[in-house]
Amino acid sequence: MVERWRFLDTGLNDAFYNMALDEAIMTARSRGLVPNTVRFYRWEPSAVSIGYFQSMEEEVDLEACRRLGVDYIRRMTGGGAVYHDRDGELTYSIAVEESHRLISRNFQETYETLCSALVLGLRLLGVQAEFRPVNDIIAGGKKISGNAQTRKMGIVLQHGTILREVNPTLMFNLLRVPSEKIRDKLIKTVEERVTSINQYLGRTVSFEELKGALKRGFEEAYDVKLVPGEITDFESKLARKLRIEKYMSREWNFKR
Repeated sequence: MVERWRFLDTGLNDAFYNMALDEAIMTARSRGLVPNTVRFYRWEPSAVSIGYFQSMEEEVDLEACRRLGVDYIRRMTGGGAVYHDRDGELTYSIAVEESHRLISRNFQETYETLCSALVLGLRLLGVQAEFRPVNDIIAGGKKISGNAQTRKMGIVLQHGTILREVNPTLMFNLLRVPSEKIRDKLIKTVEERVTSINQYLGRTVSFEELKGALKRGFEEAYDVKLVPGEITDFESKLARKLRIEKYMSREWNFKR
């Protein structure tokens, strides 16, 4: 019998709710209140997120964010600073128990296994995507997806971005990117290291088309059935609480 996972498409929400809901889903899964879950979401307004171990002041141009109406937030996962564009990106998250057959004690193996769904989904669109350690997906030698992961309460939470469009100029006006990150001997400009689905395919891929391909990718790569579901009352209440008390707080966002 095919394993059934819950599928959520929560649409456009602000950064604080998006991160709060990821944590609420993880908590609900840890208590056995919900099944393994895949969620798709977007950001309104656009936002910059930093990894758990980063410093907001060192990574983000706060004045530029305020001027352009861009949110900024700390994730509970590691990794680097990321610009989440309202119209340029689809974000996903996965909450699955650590004992699941897809999960290894080795973070690298787990990244590759979980990212296989994204790779397959992109290939269904015609993007010849590949996984690149530690946690990136590339197409034509350029990054098209970045991913981050954490393990708590017996649950693995992984979330990441899939670039539909990319605006490097805006992205790096908002991020204080250390120069060494873009001083690769083979890479001279941002345009040479990042791509998007629309750029790669030379056509406009709608969010609906993208979501359809990725959903199929998850089902086929994991051998599961994604069943459309709803956010539970427990998750909704916890997400609202976490949004205000944690993810909107200066204590959380500027803790390092």
